[in-house]
Amino acid sequence: MHQSKKLTPLSSLGEFKLIEHLTGNFPIRHVTTIKGIGDDAAILDAGDKYIVVTTDLLVEGIHFNLVYTPLKHLGYKAIIANLSDVYAMNAIPQQVTVSIAVSAKLYVEHLEEIYAGIKLACEKYNVDLVGGDTTSSMTGLTISVTAIGWVNKNKVVLRNQAHENDLICVSGDLGAAYMGLQLLERERRLFENEGIKQPDFGSYSYVLERQLKPEARKDIIEILEKAQIIPTAMIDISDGLSSELLHICKQSQKGCLVYQQKVPIAAETEKCANEFNIHPVTAALNGGEDYELLFTVPLSQYEIVAAIPQISIIGYITESNKGCRLVLDSGEEVDIVAQGWNAMSNETH
Repeated sequence: MHQSKKLTPLSSLGEFKLIEHLTGNFPIRHVTTIKGIGDDAAILDAGDKYIVVTTDLLVEGIHFNLVYTPLKHLGYKAIIANLSDVYAMNAIPQQVTVSIAVSAKLYVEHLEEIYAGIKLACEKYNVDLVGGDTTSSMTGLTISVTAIGWVNKNKVVLRNQAHENDLICVSGDLGAAYMGLQLLERERRLFENEGIKQPDFGSYSYVLERQLKPEARKDIIEILEKAQIIPTAMIDISDGLSSELLHICKQSQKGCLVYQQKVPIAAETEKCANEFNIHPVTAALNGGEDYELLFTVPLSQYEIVAAIPQISIIGYITESNKGCRLVLDSGEEVDIVAQGWNAMSNETH
């Protein structure tokens, strides 16, 4: 009897293993392709400089919910998510393209709101909108953005060059965007299940802004440039600190030791997490969408980095056989496990 081939669920691989599975046998054919798939952005040789190129999708029902996401904020966030990847290469974004698939429930005025947010982001980060595409959709709103940046060849930063004893650094604070999402989802459920139309967000304006209108850390790239620091490895924190740490360690073939008490968490994030009975460090490690920068620098630059208030040193790189470990406040060490945002999971925003 003929037995049909067993099919593999996408969720069994996850986003990054799926990308590896689908693209692992694509050879690089051109000498102008310096770095292909596997980093925050691809790197292309443009003569005197490198061009970095990244693209990202935002899909209704997966990455955002229009019940509580203002369209102007959505347009802004779509640009920010891509600019953050460019900054993670130590590059400066200059151009973006925007493609959008629109369902029949949206009108011209709705698209005007989205593009007002796109324009605001372009103005703030000094980038040009240079193209894109528009089509219809049967399943909801989808926005695809491609960002293009430029960097001097001797200053580009990848994920795979972290060295043993390098300091592990993060910009800003973590977990706020995740707690903002929890707050919005709670109020959505109250609205849908109990008809409560007036949301109660308390005093949580910071975590809401971090979820709905995040910023890319252009200032950190400028601070590092002024301090004459070129990170050895860097990645943006879009999928959660734990996942991003493991990306750097895997690609650099190293381990890491991170201290729980060093992970920067805003007071409002901690308060909101406690209200939801979520450990604040869990939100910081696994939440995602913070769009902060995670990077490594040589130990010799400790005094310079430690003096920068926007940057926290949370640990250091170790030999690969030491694994990726988190030192709890109790002193106990546990494995760092990738539990951040996974676009191929069955959970949606």
